[in-house]
Parts: sequence; C-alpha cells; structure tokens
Amino acid sequence: MFDEKGWKKLLQLSADKVNVRTDSRKVEPGDIFVAIPGPKQNGADFIPQAVEKGAAYILTCAEIKECEAEVIRHPDPAAALGELARAYFKTDRLKLKVVGITGTNGKTTVSYLIEHLLSSAGMKVGVLGTVAYRWPGFKIDAPLTTPDCWTLHSYIAKMEADGVDVAVMEVSSHALHQNRAAGIEFDCAVLTNVTQDHLDYHGDMESYFEAKSLLFKSCPREGKQAVINYDDPYGKRLLEDYSPATGFGLTDPYESKADQLHGEMLSCTGNGLHLKMTYKGQSWELDSDLIGRHNGSNLLAAQGVGLFFGLTAEDMKKFSSFHGVPGRLERVRNDKGLNIFVDYAHTPDALDNVLSTLNELDFERVITVFGCGGDRDRTKRPLMGKAVCSKTDIAVMTSDNPRTENPEAILDDIRPGLSSCTEVIEEVDRSKAIRKAVEIMNSNDVLLIAGKGHETYQIVGTTKHPFSDSEEVTKALGEIYA
Repeated sequence: MFDEKGWKKLLQLSADKVNVRTDSRKVEPGDIFVAIPGPKQNGADFIPQAVEKGAAYILTCAEIKECEAEVIRHPDPAAALGELARAYFKTDRLKLKVVGITGTNGKTTVSYLIEHLLSSAGMKVGVLGTVAYRWPGFKIDAPLTTPDCWTLHSYIAKMEADGVDVAVMEVSSHALHQNRAAGIEFDCAVLTNVTQDHLDYHGDMESYFEAKSLLFKSCPREGKQAVINYDDPYGKRLLEDYSPATGFGLTDPYESKADQLHGEMLSCTGNGLHLKMTYKGQSWELDSDLIGRHNGSNLLAAQGVGLFFGLTAEDMKKFSSFHGVPGRLERVRNDKGLNIFVDYAHTPDALDNVLSTLNELDFERVITVFGCGGDRDRTKRPLMGKAVCSKTDIAVMTSDNPRTENPEAILDDIRPGLSSCTEVIEEVDRSKAIRKAVEIMNSNDVLLIAGKGHETYQIVGTTKHPFSDSEEVTKALGEIYA
C-alpha cells in the first residue's frame, strides 16, 4: 500500500520545486498530481485527465493497473499533500509562530482580538480567516475560512518572507476533517465553543466535536499550547485529556490540571464591558467597547494566547482601543439615530447569544431579520426560528443564501420554530425584508439583521450576486426618508 521509495522521491522533487497539483485541469507536463478522496469527488477519478495533460507522477491511495505516469501509492493523500507542501514551501523551517482557532462561534472575533493585542505589543501579525487573508502590505477577501492545503502553505511562506512574527488562523471543522491544515505546525491552538452547526456534513455532534479536536490531537507538533473554553461542555471534555493547556471561562473555575484564566464581568452595557481577570494569583481589569457576555469570553480567549506569548496585565489594557469586527454586531451608522446592527450569527446558539446581548440593553423592542442558508443543515432551521422567537418582539423571516434550494421551502422549514412568536413578518426577498424592518422601527427600537454579517454577496442557485446587508440598510433609509 505504501511506496516508501517512491514517496521519498516525490518529497525530493517537491523540494526541488516540481509543481504539485490537486486539480487535474491545472496540470502541466512534468507535474505531480495528488489524487485526494473527497466528500463529493474522488481525485482518483481524474487521474486519466491529469495524465493526458502531462502529469509525470501520480500519488494516490487507489490501485492503478495501467498508467503512463509513475504511480506512487500512499495511504493518506491529503496528509501527503501537507508534507509535499512543507518540502516545496520550506514551511518546516518557520521562524514565525502559528496560532490556530477553532470553534462554532467567535473564531473571527478572537482572531481580530489576537491580532490587535499582539500588534499593540510590537509584533507583526498575519491573519487567515473568514473575512480576509491579510498581513502588513497584503490583503485579499477570503473565499474560504481556511484555504486549501497548498494555498495555506503558500500564504504561510509569504508571511515568513515578509517578516511576520505570528500567523493567526481560523481553522474550520471542514478543513480539519479534510486535512487542509496538514503539515502546519501550530504553536498554540484555541477552542472557543462547540454548538450545533454543519451537521449536514459531520452527521452528529460527536463527529463534529471530534473534527474540532483534531486541531489539538492530530496536527503536527506535540506539546503545543492549548487555550480552551471551560464554560463549554465540549471544551471541558477536551481539557480533561489535553496538556499543556490554559482553560478560560466566566463561570467559577473547577478542579483541573490545566492553568485557569478566570474572568468576572463587572459591568456590561450598551457602551461596552468591564472585565476582571484572575490567573495564577494575579488579577487585572480591562475596559472594552465590545458588548455582551460572549465577547467577554472572546476577550478571555485572546488573553490566553497573549499569556502564551508572555504578555503582561498591562498589555491586556490595549483592548480599550479595539472597536469591533466587521459583521460582528457591527453598528450601521446613520443620521436618523436608529440602532441597527448586522451580525454573522447563523446558528441557533449564535443567534441566542447576540439576541441575549441586545435584550440586556434598554431598547423598547427588538426586531430581527434572519433566514437560513440553503444546501446546509436543515435540522437547525426550526431551532434558529425558536432562538429568534424567544428573544425578539418582531421576527422578520427571509432568505439568507438559498443556493440551490427553493427559498420558500427553506422558510417552510423555519416556520415551526416561530409558532409562539408575538409577530412574524414573512418576506422571501431579503432586500424587501430589510426595508420592511427599517420602516417599522422607532428611535427606541433595535434592529438586528443576522446571518450574513460582513458578506458582500448573496448566493442564489450557484451564482454570487452583489449584496450587502449594511448597504441595503442605507438604501432603505434613503428611500424611506427621501
């Protein structure tokens, strides 16, 4: 099954800058083609096309009887791609440190917080995440939360060449399960939380949790530091059998072999929060413009990483100059004095968290515009409706990214969760739904537009159409108050 001699040859060829491809359409004469089994397509099915285009070497786990190219058998092509990328991009010789963040909610906010904290301490930081891939002198919009393995190594290598000190990555459960982070040696790994999401892919919560756990248990570099949320039941499970680790939380600390970073919310208002931390006998306080208990947890996660890098309590006070993340409870500023926020919340737990935050503030009514993505976990749709219904005065049900599903059918799946709502407005057209919500607002209300956050598109069918919730709000205000 494993061709050790052939494998060593491929590693040397990759180190000598022979191109490695996983897309048969991009193969050029002399290339190495890695046939990766996937959830929808099997790379082995495209070996004939790769050979026809001139691939000189084929790496596969499949049995190939006849082939004009040299075939090298490997039991795990996805893991092998990571090793080939390490050889090609020299990412096995990094000076920079790599921080990986996984979890259902909070990854993006935590990545921004870590970037702000470490940058304020004089470090040069790069970020690969949901919003963008960026570091000083470079920025592009992110097509995926975690890029494919080859691209990931190429970006890490570029960061190294550009003098980046720390690379901060959001690492999705899909990426971990598909081994897209193969070959990356993480110095520090963070778990924010584990709540229901992506069960259309993982099947059940235990499989979903196991995928998240791969960042800690299976990625290279034994003994990397873990920063884990002990308020989360899955986080507590992970803390019980992983070391070295720092547990963080806003509830009372519990008996554990891990170091514990405990946070106490001294105040939480519409203007921000005041947090007190205790760690190894030390204590300090900080102020933040962020609102909500969930952001208290996010701040603790970022501080856990800061402690790993040797930062002090004084360094943590730099969070006072951090003003938020695009699409994460992002205020849509307007001259009408209306309280309108867009947020990326697209899971029951995330909706519950953000609505709980708004309910704690002094608003007369909470109005929520939301939908559910098509071609994704159908079981969470009524749960999202229920989460909205429980903390909203007026629910506006609409489309998110319907993709190839019928938008009306998605609303049918959501509707049972809205059965106990005081008032529901149904409008399948998201632009019209936003306008209807803005029209019924008064100055004492708050409007949350949930699900898309920073996104600048809406996927209908297989096409991305330009669409921004924030821009739609501005457009609606201009039309209503013209």
